[in-house]
Amino acid sequence: MTVVKGEPVPEGADDTGGMTVGGPDGDGYVPSERRLARERHRRARARRATAIAAVSTLVTAALLYLVVVNAPGWPRTKETFFSAHYAREALPKVLEGLWLNLRLLLVCGAAVLVLGMLIAIARTLRGPVFFPLRVLAAAYTDFFRGLPLIINLMIVVLGVPALRLQGVTVDPVLLGGTALTLTYSAYVAEVFRAGIESVHPSQRAAARSLGLTSRQALRHVVLPQAVRRQVPPLLNDLVSLQKDTGLVSIGGAVDAVRAADIIVGRSLNYTPYIVAGLVFVALTIPMTRFTDWVTARMDRQRAQGGSL
Repeated sequence: MTVVKGEPVPEGADDTGGMTVGGPDGDGYVPSERRLARERHRRARARRATAIAAVSTLVTAALLYLVVVNAPGWPRTKETFFSAHYAREALPKVLEGLWLNLRLLLVCGAAVLVLGMLIAIARTLRGPVFFPLRVLAAAYTDFFRGLPLIINLMIVVLGVPALRLQGVTVDPVLLGGTALTLTYSAYVAEVFRAGIESVHPSQRAAARSLGLTSRQALRHVVLPQAVRRQVPPLLNDLVSLQKDTGLVSIGGAVDAVRAADIIVGRSLNYTPYIVAGLVFVALTIPMTRFTDWVTARMDRQRAQGGSL
């Protein structure tokens, strides 16, 4: 049913191009021809866009394939980097070493969140009595954010055992995990601090007016809002940590990267590196897509005025 702009909607019609009619089970909605035509047009455009995207992707992939396989050095490159024989040999060893990377991710991820939160709270404490604590927290974040991770790993993994301290471990896995925690906690602390400072001061003031102490207001009012707002960047840091666990191999820990390196050193074929890289990519993609989904969901909630 067509409704002229400016005229009242007739009884039984709605403003979406349909008609509401009575039925034995109550009111039923019958879409108009114009509405059905618009929906058919949208579906046709979606199918056309999908077809164009698919054709464009196939053409691009075909061109890249032809450029690579027709390169003068492709036969040697294929033998050195894409050997099916060495891929089959490396895959079980790489997957076995990947278990160490996953354990490091779980343990270091939890430690990074806890330490990062403590540092962020220390940087946001108010009052002159907490000035030394704020300075130490700021110095920590500035130092470890500026220090390259690979150098931090070398200092901790190679330097700490050289000190020969009694009771201090020399396990490269524990030392490598410590270096990862030190570096990533500095980044995560800044993420948490940004979230805490994004909460309007009126929230804290309202909590205090209700009788909550400063500690209770921080715990029950400020931190829940701050963490929810910072979920996407926290997930991004977790994805980066997942990849960087492979750097603990510089200390001799046999993870996925080190397992591939051992086979490369024996065979002088670099296919195991490709296998290890693809394993990390396969592990990272689900987390990346989940991060994108969470980010898009929170953007939609923010656009609709929903709670974050």
